[in-house]
Order: sequence, then structure tokens, then C-alpha cells
Amino acid sequence: MTGWQWADVDVAVPRPELRLPGVAMAGFRARGNAGTAGIAMVAHPAVTLFLDLSETGGIVRDADGTSGRGSFVAGLLPGRLRTGGHEGVCLQIRLSPAVAAAVLGAPAELTGTVATLEEVWGRDAGRAEDRLRAAPTWDDRFTIATEILARRLVAAPRVEPEVARVWHRTQAARGRVRIDGLAEEVGWSRKRLWSRFRAQLGLTPKRAAGLVRFDHAARLLAAGHPAATAAALSGYADQPHLNRETRAITGLTPAALATAPWLAIDDVAWPAASRP
Repeated sequence: MTGWQWADVDVAVPRPELRLPGVAMAGFRARGNAGTAGIAMVAHPAVTLFLDLSETGGIVRDADGTSGRGSFVAGLLPGRLRTGGHEGVCLQIRLSPAVAAAVLGAPAELTGTVATLEEVWGRDAGRAEDRLRAAPTWDDRFTIATEILARRLVAAPRVEPEVARVWHRTQAARGRVRIDGLAEEVGWSRKRLWSRFRAQLGLTPKRAAGLVRFDHAARLLAAGHPAATAAALSGYADQPHLNRETRAITGLTPAALATAPWLAIDDVAWPAASRP
């Protein structure tokens, strides 16, 4: 597998008026020298849709040793996932877990897994791909994608407000929260919060906080902070604690994570100010 060169990838982002709460979109077009499948996905506190809009070639993925091609959905903590494509065109959509519950219908079942878009959306997957592939510009594609997502958000039931609030508070605090305090804040017992949160989002409040905290540490590492500093600023007990968490989630060391290509593109596609 060749190395990934972001200089050979064109990136497009939607106009501000096309952005939906809890949704982040970016379009990618890889040219000939960008590289083949081999870029390791770094876990992010979002459910991610990869829509393959290529006429030929397309997105290639390897999820825990199982290869595939075409559009797919990566749940929270999808395991060891590598993805890429030769001269491919891809629309990537990140959904907060609370939004994913409405857009996808079953985010809990997706946690820790990777599924084809057709397995999640059925026949609607092919219809969405055809419409997006036929659109002449990225602006048109973002408009179509926004319409599709908005329609699903209106038609489908959402997670309970208490669950959504706990997720929002967890993200706002970058994972440094007390679960008992959050339960009291929404008027639930700790047991009920754990049960409802896990049933609707696919992981416990504690695991969700850990994922958000790890994401914050990963961004600090990518920005050039030493591992010890990133650990302290993210609320880890010490650097070895961050080392263990990084290896458990990504299989990488903090030093390798700091230069991960997956993170290098985020400030272009999803500037910090616009991330959900």
C-alpha cells in the first residue's frame, strides 16, 4: 500500500446555511497520486457515513481484516478500520450519536461495527447514491444530502431529551464529567441513565466520556503537544494512562497518533469552530 498524500486530495465543505445541528459533511476527490486503501481511521465521537460517488474504483475498506468496497457506515468505536481509494470521490458525513439515532434508526447496533450503507438504509441507499453521483457540483451534493438527512430527522423518532442532554454535556466538557452528576442533572437515577443511554446510543455514559476525552487528547497530539501535556490537559491520570487508552482504541502509540493522516485533514474538512 502506498502512503497517503493529502496534497493530492481535493476537499470541499458545505456553505454555512446547509449545516444541520449535529451533522458535519465534507467531500473528497482523490487524484492519481493520493494513495490506495491504507489510511487508518481514528475513532471519533460520531457515527460516520462514507458515500461512494465514484464512477469507477471507489472506496475500499478493511475492517478488522474483512475487506469491502462501496458506501458504508462506521459506528462508534468501529475497531481497526483502514480506508481509502484510488481516484475516488467520497462524501463523508459525521453524525452525533443523538442525530444518528434518527437518521440511521439503529445506532446502538452499529457500535463497534462497520456495515454497508445498503444494510442500514435498504433501497434508499442506492437512490441516495444515484442522486448524489449525478449532481454536477459539490454544492449541489451538499444540498441533496442536507435534504435527505433533514427528511429523516423529521420522520424518525429521536433519542430521549435526557439522553441527548447527557451526550451534549459530555461533549461540551470534553469527557471530563461525573456520571452521577449528569444523572442528577436530568432527574434520573444512575441505573436508568446507564440503561437508556446504552440502549439508544450503543455505549455506556462512561465509555462515551472516554471516547470524547480520547478525541480531545488526539487533537492535542496532532497539534504538536507532547504526550504528557496532552494527557494532563485531557484529564488522564498520567502519560502511561493515555498510552494504554491510545493503544486500546487505535492500536497506535501517542507518537504515531500525532502524525496520523486521518487527523491531518480534519482542520481542513472540519475546522474546530464548526465541529458538532
